[in-house]
Amino acid sequence: MSKTIRYGIIGCGSMGREHIENLYAMGAGVVVNAIADPHAPSREAALALARTPQDRPQAFDDHRALLQSGLCDAVVIATPNHTHAAMLRDALAADVHILTEKPLVTRIEDGLDLLARERGREKGRGKLVWVAQEYRYMPPVAELVRLAHEGAVGRIHQVSVREHREPFYPKVGDWNRFSANTGGTLVEKCCHYFNLMELILRERPLSVYASGGQRVNHLDERYGRPGAEQVPDILDSAFAVLEYESGARAMLDLCMFAENTVDNEHITVVGDEGKLESLLPSLTLRHGRREDWGRREAWGQPSGTGRGVSVRRVWDTNIKYAGHHFGASYIEHQRFAAAVREGRPAEIDLAEGLRAVAVGLAAHKSIDERRVVAMSEVLPPGV
Repeated sequence: MSKTIRYGIIGCGSMGREHIENLYAMGAGVVVNAIADPHAPSREAALALARTPQDRPQAFDDHRALLQSGLCDAVVIATPNHTHAAMLRDALAADVHILTEKPLVTRIEDGLDLLARERGREKGRGKLVWVAQEYRYMPPVAELVRLAHEGAVGRIHQVSVREHREPFYPKVGDWNRFSANTGGTLVEKCCHYFNLMELILRERPLSVYASGGQRVNHLDERYGRPGAEQVPDILDSAFAVLEYESGARAMLDLCMFAENTVDNEHITVVGDEGKLESLLPSLTLRHGRREDWGRREAWGQPSGTGRGVSVRRVWDTNIKYAGHHFGASYIEHQRFAAAVREGRPAEIDLAEGLRAVAVGLAAHKSIDERRVVAMSEVLPPGV
């Protein structure tokens, strides 16, 4: 497919508009041909992004009308989490390529149903289905992954992700205040990180142990009518430890009332020969090798000196729109479009997207039941 790819955007909230900005920045070869959202202010905000009158897409208040319009070769699904499954069922029945936002779903049952539908679809149309997991495309993170896979730190034993940040952003109707809508914080926010752990280690976790709670954020908020008020139930802080068959471990440290932080995202990979660190938003990559790591008499050398650690800023000058994800969404869109044109498979398919959700759900189960949860309790083997 060498012609211009015509996109439809389903969901015009903040993330949907972020996708539109990225597509506009890509320039020739892509066009936003249609948008859909039942919320009129969101539609108008999306339409206002058009650079010229000719760029103005056709607007629909129902995604099904967009899918039936014949205006789109590909659609981006950026609706609230709990609607993804329904949107995907409709999109899978249409003759379009699909880029769907994370988390793929909020329930395992929906994810398994979508996998079955996609497999049936492949026998017919063979259209691309890609789950957006843009963290892997952030320049310093992508470089960390590349170096780790090239053996820069030897055999990998530990991966850790720390995110200390601000509370969840406001959404239309504050839908993200409730776990029933989001899948839970460790699904909504952290499926990115669980996917990144799988990518770095190149294996899937066997078990998860987590501890977390709602300690500070949204405690005084109430929704609904008096007498039937709803109280936000999304946790705002947690630790999670994942164990793998190889013996490697990965850890998440999340705090969403820690906005007074320098480099709020910190990804670390430690092997028997060294250590890699990626820091955002400074776009910093650190790489250190253990000096004389094979000699027992060298083990007493002090740590924390920074000796032998290289530090550099990593950026991709081909990025034309940095947006809210350090250019990662722009790179992901470039790769998605290339895959569509060249007939290549998705880099993050439905099964991989579902595995990231499953880890988050297992972590919530661990918190609720105060125990280690085997991944086989949450996701059938082989997915």
